[in-house]
Amino acid sequence: MGKPMQVSRYWRHFKEKYRLIGGKCENGHVFFPKRPVCPICGSRNVEDFEFSGKGKVITWTIVRNPPSGFEYYKPYPIALIQLEEGPIVLAQLTDVEPDEIKEGMEVEMVTRKIVEFNEDGIILYGYKFRPILK
Repeated sequence: MGKPMQVSRYWRHFKEKYRLIGGKCENGHVFFPKRPVCPICGSRNVEDFEFSGKGKVITWTIVRNPPSGFEYYKPYPIALIQLEEGPIVLAQLTDVEPDEIKEGMEVEMVTRKIVEFNEDGIILYGYKFRPILK
């Protein structure tokens, strides 16, 4: 089922996958994912910034021919989500039927299973977004 997982890489990105941690530079710009240099102003003074995990769907599509290792999950929706704080992330939508997805729909980040490596028994989790129930 695809390439073997690099455990060290997975743990290096643990915060980004479970808590939606990006960056904030000395000038107040926030971005995701975190980088050593601010993509807006070029500042190298960057600290961790935890996003609220809330946002709105900008646009979306259905993945019908997924990459190797993700065939089990097809078809599944992915969307561009504009976070409350401004940055845009690409993420899978969950807990929603395709005919219920609308542009502008309010969503929140949740942690869900991304992929399972049967031969190792390792399950990787990461962020997805689901509709906010009102």
